[in-house]
Amino acid sequence: MRHRVRGRKLGRTTAHRKALFRNQLTALFTHERIITTVAKAKELRPIAERMVTLARTGTLPARRRVLTMVPDKIVVRRLFDEIAPRFMDRNGGYTRIVRLGNRRGDGAELALIEFVDYVPSAKGEGGGEKKASLMDRARGMFGGRKDGAPEGPAETETVEVAEEEPAGEIAAEAAEAAPADEPARETKPKRTRKRATKKAKAPAEEATPEASTAQAASESEEPAAAEAEETSEKE
Repeated sequence: MRHRVRGRKLGRTTAHRKALFRNQLTALFTHERIITTVAKAKELRPIAERMVTLARTGTLPARRRVLTMVPDKIVVRRLFDEIAPRFMDRNGGYTRIVRLGNRRGDGAELALIEFVDYVPSAKGEGGGEKKASLMDRARGMFGGRKDGAPEGPAETETVEVAEEEPAGEIAAEAAEAAPADEPARETKPKRTRKRATKKAKAPAEEATPEASTAQAASESEEPAAAEAEETSEKE
């Protein structure tokens, strides 16, 4: 029997579970609200409230004990200076858990854990857009409107499309923009390297069949002329 055994193991070892709670406490004291599963939120709530109770004392030993769970000194300073003084007249019950429904991926039940006096910071008062709060994003995750506005027909955005100019007008404008002194350059087709090498290897003058026959006839006439000259000299 599981006597005096309380708490959820959350499928983690002891070291992993403590590291999880440290990260969640740091995020909770930084943003004052986080989204997690219901099981983790129920395990985190008593730890977070114990840290706030220690911060209410404001003593150095309490600060050192909180630092063992929240290793960030800036977050601990914020807890002691800003969060804890808001609950001086409240004996426990500093946080609340709000169920958000099942997660789309694995169907786990999600919950929002936040401080009871949490007020979203109004950003964008100087003309900028107001940043969506964590609760609004959580509602948008499950199909609700993010801005809380009533559902209505979606606004259609009109986009002006510039008319395309014909190619002839563009060419005329380019010709006008070009300087008049420069003559138009004629584009010549580039010869490939393969063709150039072939032309270099080819003979300068290719022999035709008629030229070859004429050359053969002239060669045969030369010995006959030489014999005629010799006979004339003897006579």
